[in-house]
Amino acid sequence: MPTYQQFPLPDAGEGLTEADIVTWHVQVGDAVEVNQTIVEIETAKSLVDLPSPWTGVVSRILVEVGTTVDVGTPIIEIDVDPTGAPAGDPASSAGAPAAADGVRAHQPHPSRASEEPGGADEVHEARDADGGSGAVLVGYGTADAGTARRRRTVPAAASAPAPAPARAAVPAARPAATPAPAPVAPAPAPAATGGRTGVPTHALAKPPVRKLARDLGLDLDSVAGTGPGGIVTREDVLAHTARAGARELATYPGDEPWLASGSVTPDGRQTRVPVKSVRKRTAEAMVSSAFSAPHVTVFHTVDVTRTMKLVERLRTDREFADVRVTPLLIAAKALLLAVDRHPEINASWDEAAQEIVYKHYVNLGIAAATPRGLVVPNIKDAHRLDLLGLAKALGELTATARAGRTSPADMSDGTITITNVGVFGIDTGTPILNPGEAAILAFGAIRQQPWVHKGKVRPRHVTQLALSFDHRLVDGALGSRLLADIAAVLADPAQALVWG
Repeated sequence: MPTYQQFPLPDAGEGLTEADIVTWHVQVGDAVEVNQTIVEIETAKSLVDLPSPWTGVVSRILVEVGTTVDVGTPIIEIDVDPTGAPAGDPASSAGAPAAADGVRAHQPHPSRASEEPGGADEVHEARDADGGSGAVLVGYGTADAGTARRRRTVPAAASAPAPAPARAAVPAARPAATPAPAPVAPAPAPAATGGRTGVPTHALAKPPVRKLARDLGLDLDSVAGTGPGGIVTREDVLAHTARAGARELATYPGDEPWLASGSVTPDGRQTRVPVKSVRKRTAEAMVSSAFSAPHVTVFHTVDVTRTMKLVERLRTDREFADVRVTPLLIAAKALLLAVDRHPEINASWDEAAQEIVYKHYVNLGIAAATPRGLVVPNIKDAHRLDLLGLAKALGELTATARAGRTSPADMSDGTITITNVGVFGIDTGTPILNPGEAAILAFGAIRQQPWVHKGKVRPRHVTQLALSFDHRLVDGALGSRLLADIAAVLADPAQALVWG
């Protein structure tokens, strides 16, 4: 007997409550195996591939692409016993014909039995003989076999109306309890050309109005007339033109990816896009951080000419041939050295417990702008990496973020963050703390500027650093010392050898 299992949307990580359906990798009628990827979802943090918990045939896809679904909501239905024959089924004993082209005709779906005439009293549950499928879904443990249901035979006097037609591989629409009456088409209105039906109706307008429409390049038949008898007036033409002109004032043509999920207002001047996924989570986190942690920002302008020379040397070094070397790499190493000298900044505030939590490890966050919004993955135990290892980790982190494959685990448990605003040509900023962290460093653009060097004004590579910190955890002295140490390494990378 066919056995249907519905797969509820799981929590993809860290207690997320919802996700968006991005892409279905299967269709109705497809055979699937355990752990085969069936759908790609977008959580508030990342894109995640979900595997099938069962082997079987897809009988229904319950949620369309682009829909936001709460965790626990069924998203797909799989027939885990597509070759089983219903025991004691009158149709099978009577020799019911096989479906054409080898497609099996399904029985009416048991989960909807309570919605059909007769209600839930007509069904009963039968557990599979083996007591469970034993199928193991990666990340979700052993899947329960679920229940298989069938309709109980009832006396003719109490039976419901004729059963629904056999269910094909492509499911039909759910029948309503009471069929709605067919709509009655309105009688055609008399045509403007003489009242005969079937003759195309043209807009009624006086010659001056028709000339105005021609001058404006307007199809008069597209204008709704408000004059006597539906005649199109001059005011109707001008109002229609004004509405069309408003659409032309729209800033974007409407095919940009960030507008794809939105709806255009009737005047064409706005597109309203629902707040979802990464942007929604980012907004919530930033509001929480900005209004719960008192922010203080300190700044430092530094000559990084020696850092730029080091970057050029590393780019020609054979050890670094397979990695991308940028000034951000040196800034990241400088921050790690500074944290090692001032470990008390590597902390978080536990409001519920009224405790300060000092971290004995550094998970270095790197803010990354992606098509899905801002994400902040972190390099786990970055304090243990040498410069080459840090360069490789940065490259992997960046590539994963750009591909939209950053996992929730990659963004959890960060301790301190760098945001590289300089890549956009920005000198500096006042960044908002990543929730749960005590400090964030903004690394500005590096520019050649006049600079007093050894008593003379010379062109030097100069950048600006900005450090925002939680004033509950970090006072001005600690924040300033940390930023000064970062600047010292960027000004003279040899200082890193002294501090080790």
